[in-house]
Order: sequence, then C-alpha cells, then structure tokens
Amino acid sequence: MLPLLRARHAPEQAARGSMVGLAWAFTPTFGLRMPLVLLTWMIARRVFGWEFNLLLGVAWTWVTNALVTVPVYYTFYVTGQIMLGRWHDLSGFAAFQDLWAPLLRTDLDWRDRIAQILDLLLDWGAVLWLGALPWAALMGYFGYRYTHRLLRGRRALR
Repeated sequence: MLPLLRARHAPEQAARGSMVGLAWAFTPTFGLRMPLVLLTWMIARRVFGWEFNLLLGVAWTWVTNALVTVPVYYTFYVTGQIMLGRWHDLSGFAAFQDLWAPLLRTDLDWRDRIAQILDLLLDWGAVLWLGALPWAALMGYFGYRYTHRLLRGRRALR
C-alpha cells in the first residue's frame, strides 16, 4: 500500500499501474509476472503512448505469491472447467494439489522438472488460462477503480 499512497503520478497513471499488476497477478504465470509487467510497460509506452506507474504494477503482482499459488490456480481450473461446461469434471482440491506435488520434489534434475511442467501445462494449462481470464479482467477492473477512487479522494483531502 505504501507505493500506492506515495505515488506522485496522476491518479489515472497509478490506477493503470494497479490494473496491469493485478491483471498479470491473476494469470498462471508464476515467476514471470514482474517481467511481464515490465514488458507491458515498455510496449504500452513505446507503441501506444500509454503511461502507467511501473512500481505499482510490479507491487500488485505480489498479491498472488508462492503461498497462495496452488489455491489460486485451483480457482482458475474450476472456473475454466465451468466455462467449458464440464460440471462433471470438477475434481476436489486435494486431487488438484496432488498434481503439483511432483514439482515440489527436490531430487529431480532440471530435465525431469521441465518434462513435468510441460505435462502439467499441456494437460491443465488451457483450462487454467481460460479460467484465469475472467479473474484477471475482474481484478484489473476493480484494482483500477479502487486505486483511482482512493487517490482522487486522498488528493481532494489534501
């Protein structure tokens, strides 16, 4: 919250930073979120002339950290299954968590780990991405609205 409250940018730029950071935070791109915000920032500035607060964008990606990744990904999975009309194929959280357990093993070499990640992405990746899209859009929208309202109110008080 400190980068948000200390932001010197216009409320619109800060709100766009929150929107971009939250949108990337709610995608299945763990470990790539901060570089993706940076890439978005570079493309937005150079190609579209669109400014946003990079620090806020990066900071908001931390909302979905390593501690909450599996539950958030499970939410994406269930949402994707529902969007595909697969009401009969909604496995429980324990079954979903078991899928990720091999990735947490420390005795795997890098080739085995990459093979397991690819298997996971090919089996569940499309469903995860499909289920993540409404969450990313929704969180980006609410992040923009909240930040914009907060900063405009705060500046009006000053």
